Amino acid sequence: MLGQQILLPVITCLTNAIWPKNLLRLWCLVVLFIVLMINNLAVANPVQLNASHFADCISRLHTKAREHGISEATVTQVLSKAKFMPRVIELDRRQPEFSQTFADYFNARVSENRVRRGKTLLTKYRRLLDRIAQETGVSSQYLVAFWGLETNYGSYLGKTSVPNALATLACDQRRKIFFTGELLNALRIIDTGDISADHMVGSWAGAMGHMQFMPSTYLRYARDGDGDGRRNLWDSIPDALISAGFFLQQLGWNPGQHWGQEVKLPASFDYALAGRNQSLSLTEWAALGVTAVSGTALPPANQNASLLVPAGHKGPVFLVYENFNVIMDWNRSEFYALTVGHLADRIAGAQVLHRSPPNDSLKLTRKQVRQLQLDLSALNIDVGEIDGIFGPDTRSALSRFQQNTQRIADGYPDLELLNAIRNAAINKSRAQSAAD
Repeated sequence: MLGQQILLPVITCLTNAIWPKNLLRLWCLVVLFIVLMINNLAVANPVQLNASHFADCISRLHTKAREHGISEATVTQVLSKAKFMPRVIELDRRQPEFSQTFADYFNARVSENRVRRGKTLLTKYRRLLDRIAQETGVSSQYLVAFWGLETNYGSYLGKTSVPNALATLACDQRRKIFFTGELLNALRIIDTGDISADHMVGSWAGAMGHMQFMPSTYLRYARDGDGDGRRNLWDSIPDALISAGFFLQQLGWNPGQHWGQEVKLPASFDYALAGRNQSLSLTEWAALGVTAVSGTALPPANQNASLLVPAGHKGPVFLVYENFNVIMDWNRSEFYALTVGHLADRIAGAQVLHRSPPNDSLKLTRKQVRQLQLDLSALNIDVGEIDGIFGPDTRSALSRFQQNTQRIADGYPDLELLNAIRNAAINKSRAQSAAD
């Protein structure tokens, strides 16, 4: 697809032109028509395109696999049987209509049943988990929490043939370089004898085993935890858990350090200080009136922390430490990292959140988010990529608008705020057009 760097100037051109006398608008419409026609041709019917060229692509992958030292037996066994999976392309193209709220995400994953099951498994595998903690520095409750979020403690590992899924994605133009590499890595795993091609199942995107490792992660970090000479992340819980511990250790896990904590803020708190892009020491946060949820002062320390407000000023507030960033190296979602951290706390015996995320949070469609991003950009507030995804960059941009208009700058949207931003963008466009 053509990037926003092409479409946005055209849209801006249309917005700033004057009806009907300005011929610039007609020029903009012509350019937009050409852009859209090219874009449509580039993405037209990608499933049929891939299906018709799949055999040729597999032939090229045969050659590439041999060039990368993968045995002829594995290349022939796996790629000769590779099947095109239109459903995988469909899932790769699918985008959720609504942006998920923190309440929706968090409440669906930190259920009482998942907490109880996590506590049971913490007890059941105590000796194994203690050994892994000693070897890697990753405390037991975190490993169990990752396990719970990735596959609900191994209850669902995925049913898709990983070789077929990766071959399909490697033959698709959207991310062919990445998935070609992952396919070659999957073939290397099969070559080692850790798992057969028929038993290599996982998600539609190629994530595998109890901890949903991609093949590249598997090759670098998977470990033999049960001593049978194989790294089997599907059938061996010791292998899966020690692999997760080693992965986190290599990502930079700090032994003995917590992920973060829920905190309370004073009524006059400046929410512009929130966000992972800025941090203060615990001593500095305490000086600003931030306290533990019990109301007690934070322990004075030089440890740095960032403040996150994932559900606005009416929801829970968290200080997050360096291990939170390590969790985000596993999964680049703040919602995921907060959920892993809290689930780990609950499994270890902590109580529920002091302040639950509000269930009446506004759910935005991707179209609404994209319009919000365009409006903020029109107001000269940087939103990063205009992609319809309400991520940290958009939240930070929203916070800047709130700050500029003397609102609570928590980066959290509501209908009044969206309307205010829309009107401000329209008024600015009209003013620019009048000046022209």
